[in-house]
Amino acid sequence: MSYLVLARKSRPQTFAEVVGQKAVVRTLQNALTQGRVPHALIFSGVRGTGKTTLARIMAKALNCEQGPAAEPCNTCQSCRQITDGASIDLQEVDGASNRGIQEIRELKEKIRFMPTSSRYKIIIIDEVHMLTTEAFNALLKTLEEPPSHVYFMFATTELHKVPVTILSRCQRYELKRLSPPELSAHFKRLADEEGVQVEPEALTMIVREAGGSVRDGLSLLDQIFSYCGPEIKTIDVIDVLGLVSHQLIANMGAALLAGDLATVYTLLDQIYLHGTDIKRFSNDLLSWFRGLIVCKVSKKPSDLLEVTEDELNALAKIAATCSLETLSAIFNLLLENLEKVSFSQQPRLALELTFIRAVQFRDVVPVSELISRFDQLLGGTPLDALPSSVSAERLQNHAPQLPSSAQPAPLASPAQIDPPQPVVVVEPVQQTQTEQQALPEPVRSKPPEAPPLRKPAAESLPKKEPLRELLPEELPPTPVLEKTRAQETVSQPPVEGKKRIRQHWDAFLKYVHERQPWMAAALQQAASVERKGDELLIHFDDSADCTMLKQRNYVNSLVEFVLDFFQESLSIQFVVPGSNACAIDPANGLAPQQERRALANDPLVLTALDVFTGQVGDIRIGSSYRTSTPASNAATVEDQPATEE
Repeated sequence: MSYLVLARKSRPQTFAEVVGQKAVVRTLQNALTQGRVPHALIFSGVRGTGKTTLARIMAKALNCEQGPAAEPCNTCQSCRQITDGASIDLQEVDGASNRGIQEIRELKEKIRFMPTSSRYKIIIIDEVHMLTTEAFNALLKTLEEPPSHVYFMFATTELHKVPVTILSRCQRYELKRLSPPELSAHFKRLADEEGVQVEPEALTMIVREAGGSVRDGLSLLDQIFSYCGPEIKTIDVIDVLGLVSHQLIANMGAALLAGDLATVYTLLDQIYLHGTDIKRFSNDLLSWFRGLIVCKVSKKPSDLLEVTEDELNALAKIAATCSLETLSAIFNLLLENLEKVSFSQQPRLALELTFIRAVQFRDVVPVSELISRFDQLLGGTPLDALPSSVSAERLQNHAPQLPSSAQPAPLASPAQIDPPQPVVVVEPVQQTQTEQQALPEPVRSKPPEAPPLRKPAAESLPKKEPLRELLPEELPPTPVLEKTRAQETVSQPPVEGKKRIRQHWDAFLKYVHERQPWMAAALQQAASVERKGDELLIHFDDSADCTMLKQRNYVNSLVEFVLDFFQESLSIQFVVPGSNACAIDPANGLAPQQERRALANDPLVLTALDVFTGQVGDIRIGSSYRTSTPASNAATVEDQPATEE
């Protein structure tokens, strides 16, 4: 007879020989003893865990001449026939190749007849999830009320693909992956029976590669037996299976944590010269970092890791020197980038770039520590209680140096805060403290029919104090202004007053919601926003989300809101992938921009700039700013008493 591989030679023939699956074995034996065996059973689980084996043992126990019994005798004619695969009354069907309705009809015709030499007819369908929908439907009625002499047993690795109508008619048994100690003991026993000595570390590698599957582990063990002969060493397992030495993986991980790129490149070169599969190397490296995290958070890491005692001690020693934030950050970075390496045309370059990023990212500063550093820097004063004199530049100059990925967001400047609600705000420049206190309220442009702005009387203007009488520290910074009056219009607003589109998008939606709630709700459906030159591109996944927004009157309103909030002349465009359904007419949205330019060059505004030696701050053109401002909030120049003019 030809050679039998270990997976077939060591197949269990009784319930006692089954490795693991104690709960399933106990349930089946009790059902046999108590006479409560269901007419249909379905075994599910990963490959190589014993689904078909349990079905065959169950068939022998039902048809055993000494039973039905909790254990088949394996000596009677029925047990021997089932063991040899020669039983007429046991029919095994491959669901992958016999998956049609015609095969199920033929099966239904056969089960009508009584068993030939056994007590029951047993039907075992392997990979039952491969049957077609029509085949499942043809099996429903027979499966619900089968003949008393028939038992159905199904096996599948993908239970979710089996229709619920089939599952409801079966008793389900889910087989779990075998634990490393169970697999290790089983493989050690088989190696001793074969007269082969296996080093403990080599056995651990085989168990790790088996992944909880008995059949996968036995196939690897059989291959290694053929290569090594009577003695199996660790280096032999590494050569046969193409594995990476665990020590090499540990050295690579330690070099990444230490930021030693030179060592990383040297080890990576060794891995490539060895011909190691990049995917296997990536998985081993991720498993190593996972081991560090487990050692960091678990009190009993040995229960969660498939490593030797020496490897566990080494992991625990390294984990004690790193913070959990650093380990989790590097683990996340490697997990995201190593998946792309296998699809890259230059996998080595992609792997090197990933390691460079990991080295740069190793010093992660927790948010709580950043907050405590700022508290120490500010003397315990909360950030919202700081006076305006404490600038973001001062904080930046005195803050501790942090990695770029951990730099806190800059403090908001006063120009980023929404201004009051006049249409045109004139901000004084180059004024002394005394002059700034004596300046009147900002002016607001009036409709064309309003009378021209009256110049304030010379005697009522505040007298300028000579600069020589001011102390040097009282002098404000005086930039050199060589711009003409036309250059000081809104076409070049102060840089610090600009708002970033993405950073302030949520605030803009809130701003729109206060004026047009439905428009804010429609804008919330946008997938993303971006600025491209003088255009604001709003991306939608579905053209139905921007059907209303593209109408001319709504586009004009939206342009008004954008100009008022961001204080920049931006045009709006809606972008839908593969569709022009939401394209905006170029003529739409021009009216608000023209009105904004007209307000910036209004004679009244230009006169105010000359009188107060100021510059244009914000221009608001929305309809809500055309109404008169309550006297409690602000007053125009014309509404003020004559004594203050």
